[in-house]
Amino acid sequence: MVQGLSLRSLITADGKLLLSFENETLPEPGPDEIVIRIAATPLNPTDHYQMTGPADFATMAATEINGHRALTMDVPAGAMPYVASRIGQPRAIGSEGAGEVVAAGENARHLLGKRVTVNAGGMYAQYRLVKTASALELPAGITAAQGAAAFVNPLTVLGFIETARSEGHSAIVHAAAASNLGQMLVKACRADGIALVNIVRSGAQVDLLKGLGATYVLDSTSPSFTAELIDAIAATGARLGFDPTGGGKMASQMLTAMESAATRIKPGYLIYGTDIAKKVYIYGGLQGGPTVLDRSYGFAWDVGGWLLTNFLVRSGPETVARLKQRVISEITTTFASSYTRTISLSDMLDPEIFRAFQARTTGEKYLVDPTLG
Repeated sequence: MVQGLSLRSLITADGKLLLSFENETLPEPGPDEIVIRIAATPLNPTDHYQMTGPADFATMAATEINGHRALTMDVPAGAMPYVASRIGQPRAIGSEGAGEVVAAGENARHLLGKRVTVNAGGMYAQYRLVKTASALELPAGITAAQGAAAFVNPLTVLGFIETARSEGHSAIVHAAAASNLGQMLVKACRADGIALVNIVRSGAQVDLLKGLGATYVLDSTSPSFTAELIDAIAATGARLGFDPTGGGKMASQMLTAMESAATRIKPGYLIYGTDIAKKVYIYGGLQGGPTVLDRSYGFAWDVGGWLLTNFLVRSGPETVARLKQRVISEITTTFASSYTRTISLSDMLDPEIFRAFQARTTGEKYLVDPTLG
């Protein structure tokens, strides 16, 4: 058995969020289980929300529990009904990570001492007991940091491409495209022959993606953004968008531009708009507030949600295995991740550092190394 710290997120009945470290003792692994000493785990946007839910950061207070850092925040009364299932239930956080196998069941002894990457949840910890099926052995020479983010962003990127192809599309529009995921998408679409229209928020981000070989990169803060978006969609034939912002008008802007481009194919007045189908998937919530649809694009449109876990379930084990193998084979090229800063588990609950990574600034990604400190 091994012992170590694990991060827990708890919402109490009186409306408090508590982030703290719990000492846990892991049992001996079963026949098809392994214990990993985690050496690298990324802070993904999905993990941010799992940690804090709707808590009010303005109420953050630092404290200490059992000699370790802890944070508390208030959960607004109006948000409590939405987190009712979490009340009194400590949650282990951290979707993916990599490290060394330090114990293994009888059917997994071949992995002892090997470095693996895992997508099993609860990865903000020093050790993790997981099913062998959730782990992938990393090739020789690949570090834990290189293999830590082998699931969420890479499989989302490949999921977008698979979704586009299955729905008959050969081009994609992507918002907040300068992110780590967006950079992977640029490289994967180039390799797979999918035309890609990238929407970013600054000239520096335009330069970043152009440097990766992107053809269409549009700055949403530019006065000419709308016209440029219509032209890019007309040139690529893109009728499918992926929007991680969620709130605001981005999905509507995509649909409006798609309809404007479609009128070049079918000009003239059409009371119900063109019959060319347009679709936007919302796959995140980077921007708070409601999703605003201006309805200026006729009736041949659709807005839906896209979630990686749902996509993987629908795709089946053979497709998932194929996609995972591609990620591993391209882990230092197409699906390479870069990090702004590497921090320890304890650093995660330092108020200043916590605010910095929770800001989710585009292009800034944090890596947690539980072996530090």
